Amino acid sequence: MASSTLSSTTSSQLCAQKSGMFGPSLALAKSGRVNVLMGKERVKGMKVSCQTTSIPADDRVPDMGKRQLMNLLLLGAISLPTGFMLVPYTYFFVPPGGGGGSGGTLAKDALGNDIVAEEWLKNHAPGDRTLAQGLKGDPTYLVVESDRTLATYGINAVCTHLGCVVPWNAAENKFICPCHGSQYNNQGRVVRGPAPLSLALAHSDVVDGKVVFVPWTETDFRTGDQPWWS
Repeated sequence: MASSTLSSTTSSQLCAQKSGMFGPSLALAKSGRVNVLMGKERVKGMKVSCQTTSIPADDRVPDMGKRQLMNLLLLGAISLPTGFMLVPYTYFFVPPGGGGGSGGTLAKDALGNDIVAEEWLKNHAPGDRTLAQGLKGDPTYLVVESDRTLATYGINAVCTHLGCVVPWNAAENKFICPCHGSQYNNQGRVVRGPAPLSLALAHSDVVDGKVVFVPWTETDFRTGDQPWWS
């Protein structure tokens, strides 16, 4: 009986030793006189054979599905606040101003209000050129004709030399750039450098009583050339 118990105990201890596990059973095995021979052990004349059992990967990590679920939840928890934080920055880079008819942009005054054509003409004399907010948010001149109507074109105020905003000089009837002295006539055609090109144009339409700027894609009526800005 004692011999049988010793065989059983020693066998499990030796197999644990070959599996690389260390514990109390291994300590007991070391205390006895054991000779290891090529995967077979002899304990006082008895031969012990050990078998290695492979453990499936799924059994080694039983909570893998739970871990993946937690990772997805964590990713969602991080993504949602980040997305909300990016919304204001996205609006910052979108040019201000609402859309108008024919794919245009509603003109805005200095206070950011929609420009109503009738009200504008009441407060601006013939020959007036006043800045409004135009396509892509660019400063654009609204032109009041001599018959007190709005011109069908607006003049982009960005200098074609280095991008300064060109003011209207009513005394000289010209647009004169304060940065490098470029000059444009009353329709925005370049008459003196260093600016190489005329000021860009935009259509100025009236839709439902409001002024709407629409991209100018046809021939430049001032020069007869194709528009360089399109």
